[in-house]
Amino acid sequence: MNKIINLFKRFGNYCKTCYDELAHKTTWPTGRELTHSAVIVLSASLVIAVIVFVMDFIFKNLMGVVYPG
Repeated sequence: MNKIINLFKRFGNYCKTCYDELAHKTTWPTGRELTHSAVIVLSASLVIAVIVFVMDFIFKNLMGVVYPG
């Protein structure tokens, strides 16, 4: 029974520590920083998508020449 109570105390302490870390020790980005990061990610995704599209188009046409019909 004592082990179960000790387990609940440890779990409660863990939850308090997690809350303290998130509420007081974590530096959250500002809205402007978050928007800037999102624009960078979207731009990089778009560039990669265009590169993959171009490569697919080139290989499709190349395979059409190699294997006609």
